[in-house]
Amino acid sequence: MSPRERDGRGLTVLQSFPVPRPTTNPYLIMLARSLREQPGVTVLPFSWRTALLGRFDVYHSHWPEILVGGRTPLRMLVRQFLVLVFLAKLTVLRIPLVRTVHNVGLPDGLNRRERALLALIDRMTTLRIVLNTETPVPDGAAVALIPHGHYRDWFAEQPRSEAIPGRLAFTGLIRRYKGVESLIAAFEAARQADPTLTLSIGGRPTGTELERTVRTAAHDRSGITATLRHLDDSELVAAVTSSELVVLPYRFMHNSGGLLAALSLDRPVLVPRNAVNEALSEEVGRGWVRFFDGELSAAALVDALASGRTAGRSASPNLSARGWERTGSAHATAYRRALALKRGHRADAEAPVRAEAQEVTP
Repeated sequence: MSPRERDGRGLTVLQSFPVPRPTTNPYLIMLARSLREQPGVTVLPFSWRTALLGRFDVYHSHWPEILVGGRTPLRMLVRQFLVLVFLAKLTVLRIPLVRTVHNVGLPDGLNRRERALLALIDRMTTLRIVLNTETPVPDGAAVALIPHGHYRDWFAEQPRSEAIPGRLAFTGLIRRYKGVESLIAAFEAARQADPTLTLSIGGRPTGTELERTVRTAAHDRSGITATLRHLDDSELVAAVTSSELVVLPYRFMHNSGGLLAALSLDRPVLVPRNAVNEALSEEVGRGWVRFFDGELSAAALVDALASGRTAGRSASPNLSARGWERTGSAHATAYRRALALKRGHRADAEAPVRAEAQEVTP
């Protein structure tokens, strides 16, 4: 008898992330909190013991590539065997797999076994949660649109700094696709015209070459300062709020917690122009999301700063559609729909779709 069957309406969800650590993505922590506030919902953090021996109704996956990887070849092989056992359990017990599609493609550097397991997980997915309307999904797939929640409550207790005129900031994990090298080059060119500009870079580089690039650029006369490690909440808030403009020079951007974190702290953000970011700009209000086209340039930095000083905008961006009360409720609805789909309860599977369209669409 499943947990759901024992109380007639309760729902036990195994999340794909373990008990939170200081470096855990706040999105995951806020999701778990919002779910625990939903009537009848129990949230289990991931462990292999729980996954293989525990009792739960739904499995919710976020970044499945983490599940199939490993730091050493032996550890990877063991984990991949456990993944196969776990997926067999989901199949035999008819436990639905719900997956939030954070990214539209696979990370670089995966081997053949990792790709094969991720393809199997994709085929086994009962319902996909997308964070925006532009996320591609397979034809005929069950989908729930649940926008990424804001960070206002998460940062509420942290002291804020006054914005420093001419200060630009980048925060977050420093990966190749995020274009920090382009930001440094554009900033250096912009600073030749305006020596008062400064740039703060904070976050952990994912490679030695990236780390070397940033360290070389950050010196007393460059106007660039760098903290190349994970920033705790107080450090991140200080870095973002002391800036006049947050710059996220990604070569590809689809969903960005860093963008929402900056907006939650009432700082405008410069991002690449695409359909997702343009929709967010319309949602949050004029002037909060600014765009560059193609490769980030010095002119784009200067223009974004200048437009922020002249164009009117509201005191805070409008993030009312991204409250976590709505997010938790929408996830619970999606889980119950996935369970109904897996068990073949057509009426239950279809009924929440109509309610969901009113509830989760921003």
